[in-house]
Amino acid sequence: MSLTNLTGIARSEGDPKIEHKGPSSLTGADRLARALGWVSIGLGVAELVAPGRIARALGLEDKQGLIRAYGARELASAIPTLSIDKPVGLAARIGGDALDLGTLATALHKDNPKRRNAAIATALVAGITLLDLVALAGVQAAHKRGARSDRDYSDRSGLPRGAAASRGLARKDFDIPADYRAEGTVADALPALSA
Repeated sequence: MSLTNLTGIARSEGDPKIEHKGPSSLTGADRLARALGWVSIGLGVAELVAPGRIARALGLEDKQGLIRAYGARELASAIPTLSIDKPVGLAARIGGDALDLGTLATALHKDNPKRRNAAIATALVAGITLLDLVALAGVQAAHKRGARSDRDYSDRSGLPRGAAASRGLARKDFDIPADYRAEGTVADALPALSA
């Protein structure tokens, strides 16, 4: 759902009501990418707003600044993921997932009393990474051009007799209406100005 539809901000009272929509042009991979983009926004906001709670829950109390930075990264990757540049956003998300997994790996040691939470978070991030990979492969497959997709204009005629022979042809074919014809000068048309 787009923000415009969600907020109703662009609709006036007199606008016609949409009763039935046609089929969507979005593929399943596009929808998955969109969902992952919204997940990024939610996670990014949570990491920016409550890095201390997240750090304590995972036994990473000394990494609050890093978690806040990860929140900014999540928001930055959400923007292209929700745009037409989905592959860029999804690739950024996959890179971010690798950072998350690396950070979570430091919390899996036996001395961490929150090791179980860290293990659950690691499993969740691994699952999200798998979804990111599936979405990236699907989006790239759905929107890529074939290997021989270079544009070929060789069958277009353009100006078959050349530019010089084409000059003035439109004027010969077009009968200019009398009220469109401009004859004389502006001074002739407006004698009061010239006096």
